[in-house]
Amino acid sequence: MSGTLLDGHDVVLFDLDGTVFRGGELVPGALEAVREVHRRGVQVRYVTNNASKPDQAVVDHLAGLGLTAERAEVSTSAQAGAAVLAEKLPAGSRVLVVGSAALASEVDRVGLVPVSDFADDPAAVVQGLSTEIAYRDLAEACLAIRAGALWVACNGDRTLPTERGLVPGNGALVELLRAATDQEPLVAGKPERPLLDRAVDSAGGRSPLMVGDRLDTDIAGAVNAGMPSLMVLTGVNTPADLLGAAPEMRPDHVAADLRGLLQDPAEVAIAAQPGWRARVEDGVLELARSEGEADALAALRTLCAAWWAASSGPVEVRAADEPAKAALRELGLA
Repeated sequence: MSGTLLDGHDVVLFDLDGTVFRGGELVPGALEAVREVHRRGVQVRYVTNNASKPDQAVVDHLAGLGLTAERAEVSTSAQAGAAVLAEKLPAGSRVLVVGSAALASEVDRVGLVPVSDFADDPAAVVQGLSTEIAYRDLAEACLAIRAGALWVACNGDRTLPTERGLVPGNGALVELLRAATDQEPLVAGKPERPLLDRAVDSAGGRSPLMVGDRLDTDIAGAVNAGMPSLMVLTGVNTPADLLGAAPEMRPDHVAADLRGLLQDPAEVAIAAQPGWRARVEDGVLELARSEGEADALAALRTLCAAWWAASSGPVEVRAADEPAKAALRELGLA
């Protein structure tokens, strides 16, 4: 296979939740696309902001869904958070862990001492997602942060996509501590660079491509790291979110799912696409059908290219004809 978005990239960084799977289910096209990436000899790194599981658990979860993975291919925000702590603290420093046993294990692995009480006089607090977090854990962290402890958040995702829908993510609990302490954490996961840089370095990559579903983490992380990105519409963000995205959250390409990796890059690029015309007039974005075959996603790419060249933020979109009306309805923009 040639002439695909994969060409020219030596490593693909896959977000997991909402991109490869939703809870216990693969998203459509994921199995086909990831297998093709492997078949072509392109390095794979799974970069997840979810700090609740160790890398082996991620490997096991992927295997249970039919995807072959190795521990070296998994980069978690727990690992990135521990690495940030290790850069800033002397070996043997105590770190109050708000999160899972996997996060505590990563802290221990880098030569720091995980603790759970403010009374242990921690030098830092590290916060990651766990379904077992209780009020006491947050209260202990609050006291430590207010006393001057370094605060590292593994990630800032406010929601987590599951097969049942969106549920609270680590970012929601980070917001709670931010409100209680009036402090700002250092963030190790996307959209900050530590997690992505670590993943690319581990693969020896020189030409990475980031693939994800969230504008504020996956895509913003790619922009921060100076790498191209593909947004897939299988998770959190919608076509309307993409159209209104700020410049620091704009992907280079968009596709329905991971099979966009196997398409011609021009077909999935955010640019004027054959079959559609878009223009901005008096602050309104208008879509019209032109000659040739076209689909709704091609219309979305055309709309984004026109609007982003003119402005940013939410915009009223109108259709100039019946095919445009149908496309806007399909995209949820009507």
